[in-house]
Amino acid sequence: METALKILSDEHQNILKVITALLKECDSIESGNKINKNFFEKIIIFVKDYADKFHHAKEEDILFIELCKDEVQMHCNPTQQMLHEHDLGRDFIKELEKGIKENDKDKIIENARGYARLLQEHIFKEDNVLYPMADEFLNEDIKNKMLEKFKQVEKSLSKEKEKHLLFLEELEKENK
Repeated sequence: METALKILSDEHQNILKVITALLKECDSIESGNKINKNFFEKIIIFVKDYADKFHHAKEEDILFIELCKDEVQMHCNPTQQMLHEHDLGRDFIKELEKGIKENDKDKIIENARGYARLLQEHIFKEDNVLYPMADEFLNEDIKNKMLEKFKQVEKSLSKEKEKHLLFLEELEKENK
């Protein structure tokens, strides 16, 4: 059965595929290959459009808002920490962009790996802590309303989503 939390978790799997490719590209640079600016530019577009706009449009603008309402009485609400980590991720991407513009191999690797580590840990926390808490503390009516809002976001950004899913297919072909 499709749920709002399942949609978010599935999107995490797509983001993790990009993280895997990003780490592989860092290994390639560290072993002496040239910086593939085109690759990094595509990754940055994916992160900004898919992870930040598409995924976070649901997570930050719908789920987190529901979790922070007064009637949701969680004993420990990790939402603020998750938002902070989203901001840290954005900072890594800004620095990665600078590294690409400056052709600075060390800056590229440092920020790409930093982003990857952050996202791997962040996604683990959301999938294994935050989302189960949300599932426990949000009632079925709220979950159904969230799912409807998610579908509206999906519909309004469907062309963007398709573009990024095609990019993921390309990445998977390249990494075989």
